[in-house]
Amino acid sequence: MREAYDVERPAPGDRPWVGLCMVTSLDGSIAVDGTSGTLGNSNDLDVLLTLRDLADVLIVGAATARGEGYGPPRRPGQRIGVVTDRGNVDLDSELFSSGAGFVIANERTAVDDTRVDVLRAGRERVDIVEALTRLDEIVPGVRYVQAEGGATLNASLLDADLIDELDLTLSPHLVGGTGPRLTVGASESMHRFVLAHLLADDEGFVFSRWLRAC
Repeated sequence: MREAYDVERPAPGDRPWVGLCMVTSLDGSIAVDGTSGTLGNSNDLDVLLTLRDLADVLIVGAATARGEGYGPPRRPGQRIGVVTDRGNVDLDSELFSSGAGFVIANERTAVDDTRVDVLRAGRERVDIVEALTRLDEIVPGVRYVQAEGGATLNASLLDADLIDELDLTLSPHLVGGTGPRLTVGASESMHRFVLAHLLADDEGFVFSRWLRAC
């Protein structure tokens, strides 16, 4: 699996390369009972862990970090940025107490920056463009950022045209319900991507890698 994803990712200008890694059902849901785990399989987990190993920094929305139980990464020294506009992060969790976690927040969000690294960008809402441009203040030399949802963070990345790569697993399930889809709240727009690879396993899962069209 690694050889399919271990490729060159050149920095696009003054910010790191941004990849979005997600799994969806056939009808587009990214969660069942609030989490994504039941949608995937062992190969999907292998893709996720491979991409995490390749990335310099992971970013995730605060609700997703809580719901999915994010802890310290398996790769020593890797950092995980939790994006929040409300400051609803548990600084006592292992993610932050380990020193791996940091917070990406707006200027007005109440986060104790004596306990955790905080990157502030934007006055009332996180300015994700500024945050990614200044990410090397927290992680010097960062080149590749992997975003892992949730849907609101995905939407902000889409609106800002920051998604350079989409690593999408299609789960062979219809789930119905009212769960979130890949991007929730994004402005209607067209962003063209080209297919870099398409893989399938014996369980019917499809693994695709899409790149922003030049």
